[in-house]
Amino acid sequence: MKAFLGMGLLGSNFVKAMLQKGEAVQVWNRTAARAKAMEIFGAKAFENSYDAVQGADVIHVTLKDDATVDEVLATASKGFKPGAVIIDHTTTSVLGAVKRTADWKSRGFTYLHAPVFMGPPNALDSTGFMLVSGEQSVIEKHTPALAAMTGKLLNFGAEEGKAAGLKLSGNLFLLSLTAGLADSLALAKVHGISSSDLLTLFNNWNPGVGVPARLKKITEGNFNEPSWELNMARKDAGLMMDAASQASTTLTVIPAIATVMDQWIAKGHGSDDWSVIAKDSL
Repeated sequence: MKAFLGMGLLGSNFVKAMLQKGEAVQVWNRTAARAKAMEIFGAKAFENSYDAVQGADVIHVTLKDDATVDEVLATASKGFKPGAVIIDHTTTSVLGAVKRTADWKSRGFTYLHAPVFMGPPNALDSTGFMLVSGEQSVIEKHTPALAAMTGKLLNFGAEEGKAAGLKLSGNLFLLSLTAGLADSLALAKVHGISSSDLLTLFNNWNPGVGVPARLKKITEGNFNEPSWELNMARKDAGLMMDAASQASTTLTVIPAIATVMDQWIAKGHGSDDWSVIAKDSL
């Protein structure tokens, strides 16, 4: 039997998927009504977290942050079955994940951090990506169940906390991507171009396809064979900022990138590939 603590959009859909597969699941949420709402799908809801985990071999957690996870688990632990396994899907800090792994192990319980790149529809359909790292015997034991919850389970080895770090790195890229799209939309508007036209461009020319190749180029340090010279990229950034300024429009990402470009040009890298601006991140 499983318990699930945290009935937000992600957690509730994870539970619905488990129930559809015939599993017995006990649920809890700080706002009790959210847990109660899961009973129509076959879950058993509890008002107290320590009651929700009674008899559970595996306790899944999808909460807000490190502090919330620590608080909820501390309370719920009064009802933990000896040797229970805690699987935490919350996006947390690396240090938090490492500390919880050690702390719960010292108390006779297994804690495995398994953050996800999954939205609520993915949780319901068992698609998307789940990340794990840490003690490989633990991961091997729980791989079948975790793999059934997601489209692909990615095991990043024995280093505790690596999955947490990769989740944060991935989320950083998503935040940067959205900010970049906001700048693209703003610049398109300056030029009288509709968002639908911009979507047509990206539907046909998909720059996302080139992300792995670009990352490979950066990590290999291959900057002296440019596909787009830094000087030329900086010239284009200037055109973007000039157009935005003339229309009294604020760009969020490009001015910051232009500042970094200027620093690298000043160091003599103007003829290198523009991705040289990422060199110090290696």
